[in-house]
Amino acid sequence: MKKDVISLIAEKHNTWVDIVSTFGCTKRIAEDITQEMYIKIHFQLEKEDNNIMYNNEINYYYIFKTLKTLFLDLKRKHKNISIIYLDDYVRDHGETHYSPSDVNYEDAYAVIEKKLNTMYWYDRKVFEIINGGESIAEFSRKSKIKYYSLYFTYKKVEEKLKKLL
Repeated sequence: MKKDVISLIAEKHNTWVDIVSTFGCTKRIAEDITQEMYIKIHFQLEKEDNNIMYNNEINYYYIFKTLKTLFLDLKRKHKNISIIYLDDYVRDHGETHYSPSDVNYEDAYAVIEKKLNTMYWYDRKVFEIINGGESIAEFSRKSKIKYYSLYFTYKKVEEKLKKLL
């Protein structure tokens, strides 16, 4: 029965996507929300008193409310997050971007190594130890150097190296 209900609902997939699109989201997000709706319906079907079917037909109101709730949950979660699509940014700002395949990692590594070798020995050593996986707190306990001194030294070196790239 559960599989039949999901199949019956899936026959109207494009209708559900169109409904979600009317909420003011992109087609891609509408597709995602619709897929989430299938998962939610699947779990609801395990309960005996679900409102998914009404007189052996799909309860459109129930599906609509589920889609609307999922959309509102998504909006609530992403209220403080703004998504900037790279294609739009490049078009609006006239800047080009480089894909990871455009970067020569050996050259970048050589530049970083050269910069590290020209730094003061203490800064370089702190960066290498922390970057190697040692936590700042553990390193502070072992070396008896204050935590914030290590933290700010590490951040200072990290910023210098980021500027190179």
